[in-house]
Order: sequence, then structure tokens, then C-alpha cells
Amino acid sequence: MDSVYVGAWSLVPPVVAIVLALITKEVVFSLVAGVLSGTLIYAIASGLNPVVAPVNVMFELIINRADMYIMLFCFLLGSLVYLINASGGAKAYGRWASGVIKSKRQSTLLTTFLGCLIFIDDYFNALTVGSVMKPVTDRYQVSRPKLAYLIDSTSAPICILVPISTWGAAVGGYMVDTGVFKSGISGFMAMVPYNLYAILCLLMVILICVFSWDFGLMHRFEKKAARGNLSATADQDYEKMETPTNATLWDMILPILVLVVVSILAMMYIGGFWSDDPSVAGQFGPSLGNSVSGQALTWGSFAALLFTLLLYVPRKIMSFHEFFDGMIKGMEPMITAGVILLLAWAIGGVCRELLSTPEYVSNLFQTLGVPGAILPVIVFIFAAFLSFSTGTSWGTFGILLPIVAPVAQTIAPELTVAALAATLAGSIFGDHCSPISDTTILSSTGASCNHLDHVNSQMPYALTIAACSLVGYILIGLTGNGVLGLVVSAVLLVAVVYALHRVAEKNYVEPAEA
Repeated sequence: MDSVYVGAWSLVPPVVAIVLALITKEVVFSLVAGVLSGTLIYAIASGLNPVVAPVNVMFELIINRADMYIMLFCFLLGSLVYLINASGGAKAYGRWASGVIKSKRQSTLLTTFLGCLIFIDDYFNALTVGSVMKPVTDRYQVSRPKLAYLIDSTSAPICILVPISTWGAAVGGYMVDTGVFKSGISGFMAMVPYNLYAILCLLMVILICVFSWDFGLMHRFEKKAARGNLSATADQDYEKMETPTNATLWDMILPILVLVVVSILAMMYIGGFWSDDPSVAGQFGPSLGNSVSGQALTWGSFAALLFTLLLYVPRKIMSFHEFFDGMIKGMEPMITAGVILLLAWAIGGVCRELLSTPEYVSNLFQTLGVPGAILPVIVFIFAAFLSFSTGTSWGTFGILLPIVAPVAQTIAPELTVAALAATLAGSIFGDHCSPISDTTILSSTGASCNHLDHVNSQMPYALTIAACSLVGYILIGLTGNGVLGLVVSAVLLVAVVYALHRVAEKNYVEPAEA
């Protein structure tokens, strides 16, 4: 299918999907409507049958855009999570954790720590942290939207700040392509201090965990959780599941450890770490950048399931039949997430491959005549808009970095690094707010949280961080001082979050007892 250029009409599909999702609260319907609106525009612009072609093109996109490795990983991980719970391993882990973790604060801080520790890949982070931490956060009445927020805000933000990750390797490659840096790693590291949104995201998480300064919809979810309503979906009955009494803590830890180790080794292998290619052989970072994370994660989850079979069945934790029956049951909660991912990929394909949305946004950006001092701010806003509309941060900085680099070197060479970093920051911000973002979908899936509950409760936090980041980028543009911009935006974030929490506490009314 050849792409067409339809100008502002290319923004219609994501707008339709997002607006309908917020109004109807039905994500699948909204995504289907968004995809069909885009394929209808494409059919009319291409002179195709406006009745048959939109439906045909929609299904072709779903088939062609689907990342079956990620789909398989979701289903296999769902099986692994179910089996760990059915074995009693999760309960054993919960009993151990209750002896070590004594408070809600400690449970959220441990979640944050694990989110930062698993910095290799955001998909891996989103689903693994949720499955490990749910038993602990549930025990201390942390709402599932809060857990989803902690996962989402320590997945992409930490991956974009650590060079030894799939994100770091990819961005490093883009940096070399722009011609601004000779080394991808040096270019990546130069941008880290200017990536205000990612840094402030992690600061925000710490504030929320340590001081419980919640506000907005999250504040209400946390109040409900304190009364026993965690706003959970899919796996809320795991605690009621009858499980073997001879399970131990290791029945949970070892399968997860196998998943982690095999996934990392698979990423290295697929990326050529042990190949004869001198550009990647023996180099951890470049091999990750050259890898296919979905494929590696599928290998890791499959290896973890095989290990779990050998760990559980010979010890009679569960029978051979119970093991495979549990595998199928574990896949069932992942069906909705899989459908949402398929449609999210399809609407991204409508924008990027059929209606030339990136080209429209790029042309608009190049024709605005941006003054040098506000370049980082404008870049941040454009990147956020494109990422929000298409649901992909990777796609956004892949599109904008080659454009921003020459523009910055022409109108404000001293702000080139800051402008490139603002591209990454804006991409993550838009991704955090977008209900069609795959990372956002996987975060709500990993936490077993209603997807729109996660999107709506996280958005006020993301908007607050973005507003403080904009102040920082304004200062950087005016002074060229990155440290000043970071410090001022960080101090402002602390003050604003505290004030918003105080307002939320003051205005909160405890519901009457039923």
C-alpha cells in the first residue's frame, strides 16, 4: 500500500480514538473507530472503494503491523504468572516479603527499585515488575492504578537514561546518523542531563512513594484502596486460589530469574555478541541495539516455562495436567491486552505508513521559523504531540532527531544537545499520556489494572512533570545552562506536587458508608 499525503487529515485517526476512549471508556471500540476513520480517509484519497477498502485495509494493517513476538511474550508471561500463583510461590513470596517489608511506603519503594533495576528493555520491565510486585503491593493496599503508574514511570524513563539498554543503543545509533556525534554512547550520555522529563519522572516517583503526595484521580484510587478496593482486574482472585502448602519462596524467584537471565542472553545472542561481526561482537551495548527485544523476550519466557515445568511437576507442586491447564488459564487475561496492542499497532500504521502523519508534523515544524532561544521548548511540544498521536516514543524520536539536529545547528548551535534531549523527553511525555501507547498498555496489563484507569490517573502526573520540564527548557534556552534548568524544574516540581496534594486532601470527602 502506497502512502498518501493528506495534511491535517492525518491527525484524525488518533484524535478519534483518543476522544472516543475518554468519552465511552471502551478502548477496543475507540481504537477500531480510529483505525476505520484513517482507512476511510486513505481509501478516499487513493480512489479506492470507500465501503470495502477501509475494512480490508484495516485487517491488512493488523496482520502486517502485528509484532507476534510481543504477542507471544504477553501470552507466555501470562501463563508464567498464573503458574507461579497456582504453585503457591507467590504466596510464599508474599509471606517472606511481609517479614521484610513492613509498610506501604517500603512496598512502593521496592517496586520503584525493581523498575529502575530492570533497565534493559521497557516491555520487559513493564510486565516483569508487575508480576513480581503485585502480591506485595496488594498486601499493603496499594491501588492497581498506582502500581501501573510506578511501572510506567520507571520503565521508559530509566531506559532512556541508561546507555546499556535497548533504548540507549537505538538512540546512540540515531546520534551517529545525525552527524552531530562520532560516538553513539558519547552522544547519548551528553543528552542525559538535559532529558528533564525522564529525570523529573523518577523524582516524582520518589516523592509519591516516600511522602504519598498523591493528587487527582490517583488520590481517589488510593483512598478506595485503603478501604479494600484495589481497582484490580483479571487476577484479583489469585489470593483466593487454593495452592499447595509445600511451595517455597524459590518457586517464584527462580522462574523470574530464569526469565531475566535468558532474556538478556538472548538479546546479546540475537544482536551478534557472539558473532563474527566486529561492530557488535563482544560489545554489550551495540549488541543490544542490534537485537530484536520481542524475540529475545519470547525466548526468555519460553525458557522460564520449561524451567517451571521441571521445577514444579517432579516435586508434585502440581501435576502434568494441572501445569498445562494452568498455562491456558494464564493466557486468558492477556486476550484483551493482545487485542488492544493489535489495534494500537494498526492505528500507528495508519498514521505512519498510509496518511504520512510524521511528514505533516515535520513540515509544520520546519516552516514555523522557530527562534533559537525557545527551540528546546518547541521541540519538546512537537515531540510530545507526535508521540501522543501515534502512541510510539521510539517512532517519534526516530522521525524527529534527524530533523532537529540540522535545524538546531543552523539557528542555535549551542542548544543542539538540549534540543535533541528535548526530543527524547517530549517523546516519552507523549507516550505516557497516550492511551494507544504500547508501553502504557503493557504497564496496565502488568499491574492488572483497567487500562483507562491507568491512563486517566497517570495523565495529571505526566502533565505536571511536563509543565515543570517546560520551565526548565525555557531557562536552558535563555541561559544555555543545563544545570540551572534541571535544578529549577526539580525544585518547582517538589513545590507543585506538594501543593496539589494539599488541595486534594482538603477537597476530599469520605464517601458515606453503604
